[in-house]
Amino acid sequence: MTARLPHPAPSFQLLPGAPDSPVLLHVPHSSRTVPAEVRAGIVLGDEELARELDHITDAHTEEIAAEAAATAGATPWRFVNRLSRLVVDPERFPDEREEMLTVGMGAVYTRTTHRAALRPDGFDPAPLVDRYFAPYARAMTDAVAERLAAAGRAVIVDVHSYPTETLPYELHGEGPRPPVCLGTDAFHTPPALLAAAQKAFAGFGEVGTDSPFAGTYVPLAHYGRDPRVSALMVEIRRDRYMTEPGGPAGPGVRALGAALAELVDAVSAPVRGEA
Repeated sequence: MTARLPHPAPSFQLLPGAPDSPVLLHVPHSSRTVPAEVRAGIVLGDEELARELDHITDAHTEEIAAEAAATAGATPWRFVNRLSRLVVDPERFPDEREEMLTVGMGAVYTRTTHRAALRPDGFDPAPLVDRYFAPYARAMTDAVAERLAAAGRAVIVDVHSYPTETLPYELHGEGPRPPVCLGTDAFHTPPALLAAAQKAFAGFGEVGTDSPFAGTYVPLAHYGRDPRVSALMVEIRRDRYMTEPGGPAGPGVRALGAALAELVDAVSAPVRGEA
């Protein structure tokens, strides 16, 4: 029988924006926090774990989103993961649809960025999925539903970062690594949203699409079903705003926050045909 862990307080936070804003900034990978009971199931030593967190964490992306929220004309809502993606990765498919399972990085990681063991062979991910992944997914689904009810549409902007140099876990790391990569979805990323992001981030150099990372996050309840939900992933190359790996932020955080605010304002404006 699978052991069940007691449910803790929520490991995520929904930070309110303007009541009628359709925009939800999603920050899933910015935290380094690993609860003690989860740490016990990780086989890395403390120094190894700290180094892995340096590589896997989208450091300072919460700060970039906060800067955008503070400077945008219409304050977006923010959904922020307060735990490390080494606890669970809320953006993975929770089943066999997830291609990252091939490198041990599904909803619950069993391998590191360098393909070493993170958790022991035979590790059962079910308690972590039940305790952390499922509540997160429900809360994000509810947050999108609230934007739909308030604004008639929802715009998810997924805020990420990625390393300058390819890491061994990357399945598609052989392609371009531009300063800003925009991840798209054929159903949920309309041309106007992509164009607005390309314009907002043009000052940072090349703005690429779907390389080295592709796709974007939409809750499964809406995924491929609801055209009122649009989404875009913003992947920022880390050398543009921080010292790699895992080092301090630089002045790029403020500039990137301003660019993200420009995108927020562009997509917050009522679309043609709205009342």
